[in-house]
Amino acid sequence: MLRAIVFLEWAAIAWAALNATEDSTRLTINNDRLFASVDKSIGAIDRLTLDGQDLLGARSGNTGIGPYLDCYCVPSGAYTPGRIDPVYTLLQGTDASKTAWAGVVMSETYPATGQVLEQYWFLRDGETGIHTFSRLAYHNSTTQFLRNLQEFRTLFRPNTKLWTNLSTNAIQYAPLPNPNPAAGGKGDFVTVQDATWYLPNRSDPYVIQESDYFTKYTFSDIWRDHRVHGLFADGSTSPDGSTYGAWVVMNTVDTYFGGPKNSDLVVDGILYNYIVSNHHGNGTPNITNGFDRTFGPAYHHFNKGPAGTTLEESREDALQYASPEWNAEFYDSIAVYVPNYVPTSGRGTWKGSIRLPRDAKKPIAILTQNKADFQDNVIDTKAYQYWADIDPSSGAVQIPRVKAGAYRLTVYAEDIFGHFTQDNIVVKAGKTASTKVQWKAESAGTELFRIGTPDRSSGEYRHGYERDPTHPLHPEEYRIYWAAYDYPTDFPNGVQFKVGESDVAKDLNYVHWSVFGGYANSVRPEPYYGNGDVNNWTIAFDTTKRDLQHKSKATFTIQLAGAKTAAGNTDNYNATEPYSNLPYTVVVNGHALEPWIILYYHSSSCAVRSSVSCYNIAHKFVFDTKLLKAGENSLVLSLPFNATNYESALLPRSVYVQYDALRLELS
Repeated sequence: MLRAIVFLEWAAIAWAALNATEDSTRLTINNDRLFASVDKSIGAIDRLTLDGQDLLGARSGNTGIGPYLDCYCVPSGAYTPGRIDPVYTLLQGTDASKTAWAGVVMSETYPATGQVLEQYWFLRDGETGIHTFSRLAYHNSTTQFLRNLQEFRTLFRPNTKLWTNLSTNAIQYAPLPNPNPAAGGKGDFVTVQDATWYLPNRSDPYVIQESDYFTKYTFSDIWRDHRVHGLFADGSTSPDGSTYGAWVVMNTVDTYFGGPKNSDLVVDGILYNYIVSNHHGNGTPNITNGFDRTFGPAYHHFNKGPAGTTLEESREDALQYASPEWNAEFYDSIAVYVPNYVPTSGRGTWKGSIRLPRDAKKPIAILTQNKADFQDNVIDTKAYQYWADIDPSSGAVQIPRVKAGAYRLTVYAEDIFGHFTQDNIVVKAGKTASTKVQWKAESAGTELFRIGTPDRSSGEYRHGYERDPTHPLHPEEYRIYWAAYDYPTDFPNGVQFKVGESDVAKDLNYVHWSVFGGYANSVRPEPYYGNGDVNNWTIAFDTTKRDLQHKSKATFTIQLAGAKTAAGNTDNYNATEPYSNLPYTVVVNGHALEPWIILYYHSSSCAVRSSVSCYNIAHKFVFDTKLLKAGENSLVLSLPFNATNYESALLPRSVYVQYDALRLELS
């Protein structure tokens, strides 16, 4: 191990209560409240205290440590850097506000490939949190393509009974199961699916308040409005009744991928900063020669409250730091030590004036990789991403601290089909770029009907956002293990939906399966194929002669919140799987239209991983209005019968789609 201590040019300034020390086995940074120490043999923090309270517990294997870096990024798969031959650097200085800071850098080169992985931890005087950056670099002209960066994350993985609750956001939180299977606890729980368990202990607070099932996916979230997630100690396990919080604050999002639609795990007893993964069909970048990206900063905030402090109060304390403008001067001060970090001098501001379609709700403006769908912004690993809500009344929007460069602007909104894009939005360092555009909502004629709300999710349908009435915390039903909702019981005759009469919240399921049950379904272990009432859904609607008069073209738009082909969430084509590319057919009054082929790289693992919004895709079926008639008509939405794929993990084998919204227009 190489020892290096770096001081800034004004290092002679006294650092009050902040200390940075190193010996042969560890590097330690602390102020008068927070103490963090990195064990050189493992490349991770394994001693962390707040006001003397141990936040991690005793180290045992990979528990009792964190935050630390972990990845699925080497040819063999998983790798935790810091355990082969790490090099450490101890940093110390003051920032522009004269506040003292200290930092530890762990850098390790993976011998077989030459990949460089680095983890950065910084502590400022007066703060009770750790600022983190994580870096991966690959320079190898001989092997140009290494593999995809399938997972890149930091973990805070305690081994203590201190923590009592977990929190995803303001509405999704629960007591921790005891014992917790996701954190390696031992108990009589039953594995029902990959990382999903049935908890038979009726006295477990989690079972009483949240659900009979526990899975890490229950506590995932979508990045758009996500700011803070964490663990909470309610005081029942601390010596004096004090409460504690451990929070990951996403004060910046520009170095993640996938834009505001990205979703991932956040907490399950382990506290994650999931930087990259293919969960929910998220895109993952390829590690190719020249790859060099530093992710962050993120802020791990730890707080303490007097007895009686609530989880929400602890969370709100952390939430105050969830702004990219917070601590910008500090990050500028340490930029020289963090490769690839873009300081204020390399950033500008973007302002938009967007003329929105009528009835647009919750409009959002997104800046991502130029000339690419924002969901696919992993192609250019130098590109950053930003988004902000648009004022629906004025169309005004502003995004600060944008890395200089060219971007694609994407705008979408609830209740509006489609979206708006414009490329070559240029932001210059130190300047404010202004964009004035009009988004005209797409239209293919007179709207005959629409089903659902175009909001890029299937949450409005049965078992989506509906709150579970059987548990006091009333979690949204989609978050619970999918097999808890038995499709043949809910829809004994299949889906028979009549426009104008049926209720989308009751009469349409949040998932359209090809086959239900069987593998990974502990409630219905034998597959239910039905007689065409699982893979085929029927939409009935009435038209009049006047509706059809002078109309020659019909356009049926289907927007999907997600689709699972035989490719799962891998984006890999397998020629041995007949449904890697999934044919989806619409039958109009008995006439089958040309199938829509849902491509393997648009596949995601969505509902089975407790989500109603994954990789969004859409298609327009165009047909002659002669196929319609005055009176009742039918559209049959059809997946192939019993279409499945091989699953190496314990996951359901059926292909499926999840509807966002549907619309029929005539012209």
